[in-house]
Amino acid sequence: MAREQDEVRPRPPVPPGEEEDYQDLLEDYGHFAPPGQGEIFEGRVLKVTDKEVIVDFGYKTEGLVPIEQFVQPDGRISVQPGDVVDVMVDRGGVEVDGYILLSHEKAVRLRAWENLEKAYRERLLVNALVLGRTKGGLTVDVGVKAFMPASHIDVRPVPHPESFVGQYVPVRILKLNRRRGNVVVSRKLAVEEEMNARKAAILEALEEGALLTGVVKSLTDYGAFVDLGGLDGLLHVSDMSYGRVNHPSEVLNVGDEITVKVLKVDREKERISLGLKQLLPDPWETAAERYPVGSRVLGRVVSVTDYGAFVELEPGIEGLIHITEMTWSRRLKHPSKVVKVGDQVQAVVLSVQPTERRISLGIKQLEPDPWTTVEQRYSVGSVVEGRVRKLTDFGAFVEIEEGIDGLVHISDLTWSKRVKHPSEVLKKGQMVRAVVLHIDGAARRLSLGIKQLQPDAWETFFRSHQVGDVVRGRVSRAANFGVFVELAEGVEGLCHNSEIPGASQRAKGEPPLEIGREYDFKIIRLSEAEKRIGLSIRALHADEERSRLIEYQRQAASATMTIEEVMNLKTQGEAR
Repeated sequence: MAREQDEVRPRPPVPPGEEEDYQDLLEDYGHFAPPGQGEIFEGRVLKVTDKEVIVDFGYKTEGLVPIEQFVQPDGRISVQPGDVVDVMVDRGGVEVDGYILLSHEKAVRLRAWENLEKAYRERLLVNALVLGRTKGGLTVDVGVKAFMPASHIDVRPVPHPESFVGQYVPVRILKLNRRRGNVVVSRKLAVEEEMNARKAAILEALEEGALLTGVVKSLTDYGAFVDLGGLDGLLHVSDMSYGRVNHPSEVLNVGDEITVKVLKVDREKERISLGLKQLLPDPWETAAERYPVGSRVLGRVVSVTDYGAFVELEPGIEGLIHITEMTWSRRLKHPSKVVKVGDQVQAVVLSVQPTERRISLGIKQLEPDPWTTVEQRYSVGSVVEGRVRKLTDFGAFVEIEEGIDGLVHISDLTWSKRVKHPSEVLKKGQMVRAVVLHIDGAARRLSLGIKQLQPDAWETFFRSHQVGDVVRGRVSRAANFGVFVELAEGVEGLCHNSEIPGASQRAKGEPPLEIGREYDFKIIRLSEAEKRIGLSIRALHADEERSRLIEYQRQAASATMTIEEVMNLKTQGEAR
């Protein structure tokens, strides 16, 4: 009762000038106002007993919290005197043994919902304790029990979600329904947010040319992805070594810690290009000094293509032996006929281009060039034997020895007929004999002739005939101006229409003489230089008429013929 009287005792008058001091005093003791329902207080633990925890929460009467609310799953008591804990008035402020009954559990739960609502509203991260695995995900404690779907445990599928049980993990709240007590959280969003923050920080600090240490995360056919501490960079297979690398696994393994150089940074696309070989000197910078032109080198064949073979002289330095530099012969169809991958070969350096990263090599240069001594080994007019290697429209190439081809021009194939294509006379691969017509070793040219093995039919004809001779020939073909007559194999003469009696009376398109039939002709013109022979049937007939007239005159003069015989002879002459 004394306490109640003190509480209702009237306030003593305040002297002038002390009104403000008294007001401050009222504010200092404002916490003695009756505690409100649902209000959370921070209380200090005064005493811990077997059954309760005595808490000073700012009022004249201390509060009491049942000890069960501070017992951990393992049986330990989670508080001791001096600790600050959240409490709220329980059961409408009921007093027990002079203490106000308080609830720590309700205060924690209420505080948790307030914190969750703030975190959901402001998109803040919350620390969660993983309690166990449940259907479709995990159960976690964020002050209240919450559900984490399996798809939101990590950025990648997790094969064993139970491995997170007992761990504290940061989460982002996906859904929140306080009335139903439903909370859905995501560790995936928290991890992505952390990764993005790290990526942004790394990208901001990265500069081209910087050296970084990372861990090989994965290997692909085209390179390796390196974890730089939250951001992956691509180390392309071409930037791993100056030497030939068929697959990244030849150089790196997943989990290797390596130092790399930043080659390029694309901040918009978040792409980083890395280099490993750039940490070492470029062997091409001194290639010209180490591989002078004309020197002999030893290397290993690493690749064979249709046009040549690549030879590794040292890691990072490869030279090309072009197919034309493998042998002096032109018969080589594919480089694999000479070298194979893995072969150790000796070669001669032909050219070095460090800026283009090219070295040209040759194998045939290890042997003397046969063209340098061709003029000493062959002479004009000598007969050689070889194989037809190639046919063209203008002639045939004949290989008379390895590396030495001679050309038989189409005009030097035969005396006997006109040849439109060498295939009419020769076949590829055929062995033939020929006469050396011309040698030019400097230009790598050798002219051959096959027809020269036989006498010239024209020359023979001109030596045995002259103008005025009568020859017999077969009409081989006709032209608008006359007919061509074959007089001997490979020798033709022309009988002009003007030298054929009755040619003008023939129908248009009809030859003046029958093709394929033999006739007698008189040679009226010979030109050995132009290889032309003029023929005439008209001149032949004129000679025959002249001969008959002479015979008529001779017989008439001798008067041995009767008048009747003379008249018959004259009549026959006129008829002809």
